Amino acid sequence: MTSETPAQPDHSTEDTHSQHAHGHRQSFITKYIFSTDHKVIGIQFLFTTIFLLLIGGAFALAIRWQLAFPNTQMPFVNKAFFEASGGQITPEFYTMLFTMHGTVMVFLVIIPILAGAFGNFLIPLMIGAPDMAFPKLNMMSYWFMWPAVACFGLSLFYEGGPAAGWTSYPILAALYDAAPGSGFAQTLWLMGITFVGVSSMMGSVNYMTTIINMRSPGMTFFRMPLTIWAMFITAILQAFALPVLTAAGLMLIADREFGTCFFVPAGITVNDAEPTVGGGQPLLWQHLFWFYSHPAVYIMLLPAMGMISDMLSCMCRKPIFGYRPMIYSMSAIAGLGFIVWGHHMFISGMNPALGMTFMVATIMIALPSAIKVFNWIGTIWGGHIEFNTVTLNSIAFVSMFIVGGLSGIFMAAVPVDIYIHDTYFIVAHFHYILFGATLFGIFASIQFWYPKMFGRMMSEPLGKLHFVLTFIGMNGTFFPMHMLGIAGMPRRYANPYLHEYLEHLLPLNQFMTYSAILMGAAQILLLINVFGSLIWGKKAPRNPWNSNGLEWVAPSPPPHGNFEEIPLVYRGPYEYSSPERTDQDYWPQTEREIVSSSSATTA
Repeated sequence: MTSETPAQPDHSTEDTHSQHAHGHRQSFITKYIFSTDHKVIGIQFLFTTIFLLLIGGAFALAIRWQLAFPNTQMPFVNKAFFEASGGQITPEFYTMLFTMHGTVMVFLVIIPILAGAFGNFLIPLMIGAPDMAFPKLNMMSYWFMWPAVACFGLSLFYEGGPAAGWTSYPILAALYDAAPGSGFAQTLWLMGITFVGVSSMMGSVNYMTTIINMRSPGMTFFRMPLTIWAMFITAILQAFALPVLTAAGLMLIADREFGTCFFVPAGITVNDAEPTVGGGQPLLWQHLFWFYSHPAVYIMLLPAMGMISDMLSCMCRKPIFGYRPMIYSMSAIAGLGFIVWGHHMFISGMNPALGMTFMVATIMIALPSAIKVFNWIGTIWGGHIEFNTVTLNSIAFVSMFIVGGLSGIFMAAVPVDIYIHDTYFIVAHFHYILFGATLFGIFASIQFWYPKMFGRMMSEPLGKLHFVLTFIGMNGTFFPMHMLGIAGMPRRYANPYLHEYLEHLLPLNQFMTYSAILMGAAQILLLINVFGSLIWGKKAPRNPWNSNGLEWVAPSPPPHGNFEEIPLVYRGPYEYSSPERTDQDYWPQTEREIVSSSSATTA
């Protein structure tokens, strides 16, 4: 990569920074609660989503308990909680559990922690901007998440909670009398989806505007780190896909509360209730839902892909292998993501020619995904690898993505999908992608950027122990699900062993539950490390990883406005182990010429 003279600073941006950083004294409320500082908002998202991760994880452990020890009392749960059933989980409560587990994990944890927490914290710092383009809109994007949390939380207390699954297919989700869990709790669930959608749209508009308009001088598009490219592509995905789900949610609320019939067919009667006036199409919801929710998989994955690329390059002390192919691959994954939603509906009834089209389009996503895997391995190959917590979690991300990606190819094929649809094979696949891959990316990112966020280093021994236990627990929990799926074990059954052909799967389910308990317990180490390091963590230097990115030019933690002066960018972010430099193995983006070691020490 060659160095070029950057353009002159954008003075409009500088003025904004000046007014923003040196304006008025802030109260505690405006500085830490209703803050417009992107870093504070990012940390708000981070702590909120970690808290919600624990709730979603508790739901998962309850599900696992029921599958391993059906119809027995859960430990630590008072009998009064299920008094009518003698302390046992009821089938109705089980359907609520998996509904809320999926809802919390997808809409309140994975998406907000990647795009909300790391997107907010990193975008201005990595492009050399003082803040987001619209700080107040940014603040609102965080606070619009709380009505969603309130709606989901309140729904738990209405008639046993929503129970139509996180996909909320009509008729279950459209008619009050369709099933237990189809009452007002379902309306609250839909309102929660609408709020969280609006919150994400506010963020996406801000991210796109900031990245396009507020890059520091010299930060051309092809000098941006892959984290920023990933956030940019994710923001575009959100801007185009989210309005569809939000509109669909409002339409379903209208069906339930105002008597419209977008998704209710004519003449349907459920559970001996009064016939309803219909004329709508239940399948329309599935089209609209998956038009958003398949791109949502990449909304949950692309930011982690970008961050892993940056961390691997830094920890292997090598330039990223294939920088531009990585960008083109992410763009291709995002583009193809819009034309493959139909593969979620193969068993809904589909013209074979249309099914073939969706099948081919879905399989094509394997191509850019394989390019990314190849480039990550190429980056690791021959590098001077630093085996720390960041590296271990990053390599785990790549490994889990390979496992989840390969199982995804099975589901892309119509004949195979028809057999394994709604079995635990599907559950294994998306947990390897969204939990295995994405969460390891999140763990790596927390360890990597924690020094910049809080000015302290996290504990390496605790981080490594957390990684080892989580890795063992995660694979012990989810890999056997492939075998359950091939054996035909369906999802969403509170007690599958009522069917004789599934009885022999009970010991395997018990092993998976013990693994899940181990994985859940390991997260206590993460909490101790995150919160304890705030107190006893070693004070972090400005650039503890010897990284090239602009964020490491700022103090740790960065002040309001981020930089002492607007950084000028002379090169790309991946110039590690350059033969042109013999004094150090990295070349910060802000350094134009080789700086002698004596000068660097003085500085």
